[in-house]
Amino acid sequence: MKRRRYVEAYSLSFLDCICCGFGAIILLLVLSKIYEPVIIEKTQDDLEQLIALLQQELFDIRGETAVINRDLEEVRLQTSTSKLKVARLQGELNTVRGQYVATQRDSETVLDEGSLRRTKQRLTDEMRRLAPYYRRADDDAIAGIPADSEYVIFVIDTSGSMQQVNWNRAIEKLTETLDVYPQIKGIQIMNDNGSYMFQQYAGEWIPDTPGRRQAIVRTMRTWRPFSDSNPADGIIYAISQYWEPGKKISIYVFGDDFQGRSVESVVRQIDAVNRVGPDGNRMVRIHAVGFPLFPQAGQQLPPSIPRFAQLMRMLCEKNGGTFVALSNPNRS
Repeated sequence: MKRRRYVEAYSLSFLDCICCGFGAIILLLVLSKIYEPVIIEKTQDDLEQLIALLQQELFDIRGETAVINRDLEEVRLQTSTSKLKVARLQGELNTVRGQYVATQRDSETVLDEGSLRRTKQRLTDEMRRLAPYYRRADDDAIAGIPADSEYVIFVIDTSGSMQQVNWNRAIEKLTETLDVYPQIKGIQIMNDNGSYMFQQYAGEWIPDTPGRRQAIVRTMRTWRPFSDSNPADGIIYAISQYWEPGKKISIYVFGDDFQGRSVESVVRQIDAVNRVGPDGNRMVRIHAVGFPLFPQAGQQLPPSIPRFAQLMRMLCEKNGGTFVALSNPNRS
């Protein structure tokens, strides 16, 4: 019988193989650990560069934002200035439009000479009917003012000086003036800046009724619109808005002083609107009642008071009206 050969499980060759394998693994681990710090360091450098780049971009964006905000603020200031210019030009445009409308209406009347003759302010049948009711009062009333108009517009200074000193007298004179016209076709009340007493009648005539007259006097006691003590705007607006061929209109200006810069400038402006027709008459009559302030002892008379009197005398003389100055503050 053949004897079987004995084989050892853990021979030298097997151990050599196992050792070589472990050695190779250890070598790989050693090699990988050698290059790991280099990779980490490179990664950190890249991140720092990225952060620095992002910070620089942030600074650039902030700088651009500051420039844009500054430009935006300049644009806002320019826009605000432009709006103010537009508002001022709009006011000038409205004045020019009023003058243009008045000029157009004047030119229309030139086409019909017969109508011009009929619209001349003279005593019509209705005026003759009203004549017995016309009365003359003392120097402080509206003596000498022709009551030949069928429409009446009041342009009243509502400034602080009028309200504090002369307002009760202004209400009295308004009532007396209305009494001179027992029955007319239309009334309108506005202040020297063109603000209406009754906004619902803006651009229209207030019907002349006893109830409406009472409402005018009652509202007058608490009427407080802003005023710059310059009747030019109110007069020009009243003429351009309400004059029509065939309507006999009188404007009554109530005031105490004139704060405008030039009397001659106002006279020229109103001359341009209230034109003279072929019959030699102005489109509307302009009357005025002055309520001067009386300074206390030792005080000088403000120059705005004689300027108002000068302005009203010139306007009334050139526009067929009468100027009455209330010289005694103790008389009603």
